[in-house]
Amino acid sequence: MRLALYQPDIPQNTGAILRLAACMGIGADIIEPCGFVWSDRHLRRAGMDYLDRVALTRHASWRAFVQGRAASGRLVLLTTRASIAHTAFAFRADDTLLLGRESAGVPDDVHAAADARIRVPLAAGARSLNVAMAAAMALGEALRQCGGYPPVD
Repeated sequence: MRLALYQPDIPQNTGAILRLAACMGIGADIIEPCGFVWSDRHLRRAGMDYLDRVALTRHASWRAFVQGRAASGRLVLLTTRASIAHTAFAFRADDTLLLGRESAGVPDDVHAAADARIRVPLAAGARSLNVAMAAAMALGEALRQCGGYPPVD
């Protein structure tokens, strides 16, 4: 299982998601360009010392990401435009959960390229969750379904 961030805008969210990946023992992909300088202090502050522990792959573009994952599992997009709840979706251990930009989500061609689209259900009137919170909720459900949580010592 992996988390992929499409052109992330906010370094604090990116750092938090990378920390999540490190703590859950999964890989992460950053699809550039980012909306911030990669060495941003906010990225480091949110990721703390976990950034050195995440299996991170940076991709120069969407095209580079797609070409680099030719034999990988499904691409599962988290989007407010989906009709399937993350809790109703049958995850697989080789899925990559794709998260869009905080400011704009993903463009239509990226949306169309996903193998599946899911959303975290929200209360009436709520627009969207913080991307790091949505990542944690969806990844938590995916790991639960696939038995992928790290063992408890």
